[in-house]
Amino acid sequence: MATVPIRPQACVHQISRSNGGLPKLSVAQARITKLGVEGDRQRNTLLHGGPDRAVCLFSLELIEALQAEGHPITPGATGDNLTLAGVDWSVLTPGSRLSVGREVRLEIMSYTAPCSLNTCYFHNGNFKRISQDLHPGWSRLYAKVLAEGLVRVGDPVTVEEA
Repeated sequence: MATVPIRPQACVHQISRSNGGLPKLSVAQARITKLGVEGDRQRNTLLHGGPDRAVCLFSLELIEALQAEGHPITPGATGDNLTLAGVDWSVLTPGSRLSVGREVRLEIMSYTAPCSLNTCYFHNGNFKRISQDLHPGWSRLYAKVLAEGLVRVGDPVTVEEA
């Protein structure tokens, strides 16, 4: 009898924040507000943060693929606030909306430009490995918060129909 692989439900793998700088460190839960993850801060608010860049998202599967290529990246290392598992990253584009847990709703606003501060998380310093322009589908994503609330590790994530 053949076995059918069961795809795990999409969920929050890690929530990360810092008092400025990298890496962002894991927490079990956090309140998500219109301005981002409570307790998180960005050093350069001209390039990061604000209502349209409140939450930075990244894919656990992409991080694992990058690790398989030899990059020492980990969840939160490159500034992602929510590392999501089981989400088809190829369907997420600006305008996509996500439900996270029971309360939080996000709208993808833009691809996140790679930063030279991420050099140490990439083999040979190739931080542009996560550039949407150079490697479409490998970028982190910035999201606007449509509905605030508490998010916990393990919370389900749903990509909403357009």
